[in-house]
Order: sequence, then C-alpha cells, then structure tokens
Amino acid sequence: MGKFLEKIYKDIKSLKIQGSQAIGEAAIQAWIKEKDKKQVIKKLWNVRPTEPFLRNVLRYLQNFGEPEKLIKKLEADKEKISEFASKKIKSGMIVYTHCHSSSVTRSLIKAKKKGKKFEVHVTETRPFFQGRITAKELAQNGIKVTLFVDSAIRLALEKADLMFIGADVITSEGFVINKIGSGAFAELANKRGIPVYVITHSWKFEPESLRGFEEEIERRSEKEVWAKKPKKVKICNWVFEKVDANLITGIISELGVFRPEVFVEEVKKAYEWLV
Repeated sequence: MGKFLEKIYKDIKSLKIQGSQAIGEAAIQAWIKEKDKKQVIKKLWNVRPTEPFLRNVLRYLQNFGEPEKLIKKLEADKEKISEFASKKIKSGMIVYTHCHSSSVTRSLIKAKKKGKKFEVHVTETRPFFQGRITAKELAQNGIKVTLFVDSAIRLALEKADLMFIGADVITSEGFVINKIGSGAFAELANKRGIPVYVITHSWKFEPESLRGFEEEIERRSEKEVWAKKPKKVKICNWVFEKVDANLITGIISELGVFRPEVFVEEVKKAYEWLV
C-alpha cells in the first residue's frame, strides 16, 4: 500500500481530516495518486462508520473513474446547495445551527454576500467543540454569531427563526443521522414552530438502506470526554444520532429542496447507478 493512501487513512481515522466533504475529497486524491485502485477502495471503504458520502464517492470512481470530472461536479454542487439554502434566510432572522457543516457555513456566507443581515446562534458541540469552528468561520466573514454551550440549547433557540444542520447519513426512510444532539434539538425546534432544514449533498444518502441495511452509528473512546475518569464511571460517547423524518421541514441538496420522503425518490432518479 502506498504511503499517501496510508496517510489519508490515518488522517481520516484520527479525525485530522473530518467532515464528509473533506473526507470524500481526500479519497479522490488517493484514487488519483495510487496505482492500485482496488486497494484504495478496500482500505477506505470502512475507514469510519457513518460515512456514506465517502462510500458513494468510491462507488462513482469504481463505476466511472474520471476523478477530475468528479471534482468539478462536487464543486458545482456546493454552489447549488448554498444558493438554494441562502434563499431561506431573510434579513432580521436568527439562524440556529449545531456542530460544523461546510454546507451550512457556505450557505450562511452566501446569504451574507447577498447583503442579508442576520445573526447565527451555534452550540459548541462537545467533546471536540466543532461549533467553535463554525463560529470562527462565520465571524471571519462578518456574520454576527453567538456561541452557546450545548446545555443552553433553549436559549440558543429562544428567538431563532430557522434551524440549519448538516447530515452524515440519510436513510431510505428519510431519517437523517447527524451529530449527537441534533435529534433532541430538532424536537425542541419543532415544539417552538421553528423550521428545520438539513443542508447537505445528496450523496449522504445510504443506498444500502433500501435493502434493510442499518447504518452503524459511531461510538468513540471514553477518553475523548474524560481523559482520566474514575474507574467506576462509565462514559457514553456516541458521535451521532437519528433525526426523525417528521421533524425535518426539508432537505436542501444540489437537487433542490424536498421533504425527506420526496428527497429519497429524487436521489434514485438522479443517480440510478447509486441504487
């Protein structure tokens, strides 16, 4: 196995490379640089559970090759997603988001560039504080942003007009799997009448879920939460959780804006090779 592939594998495994888009792009680079394409597929296919975008990128490369064409497609898709999502934001709004999603941040920045004046509330997202990444990126782009600790979710949502989250997985039933906390926060948003939009590439869809496959939800080391915990203390460190389809107002992808059940049908029509 080549050194570049090994490095990509280790960087994804250790979260040095994180975020589905970044992981997918790293896989494309590994495909370009490594001679043994089968080894790339084998090594990266299950590098992390809960990563259908990576597997769908590998499926595309396996079926068609053409990595340069794929890179251009994914770049164009980013623009489409941010354009669709930015239209949901109006001046004077407060948008709430959780964790860090490149699709969400691009959409917010796109709305800012259109001259819309709004605020963003973001929760910190323990234990790796990805919410800080979101807050930093938005602040650097001139967007007014307030960071809340996760347990202050009621305050974060108190005056919010929209909830934007990303997705790691979308199943055939329309469930969205996203960072832990997303499901509970979406429930609270629904109780307050706040629309919940999932901003994502459609390749977060897990085609195997059509055949009964249950996506593995990643659980990580206790040490990430408490490095030197007392021996008799057990720590639950689930990384993701399901967001019920009935809590989601719409899924915004490069294909457009759809209810979860319609989104699944649109993916099947647009990418027949995927399913």
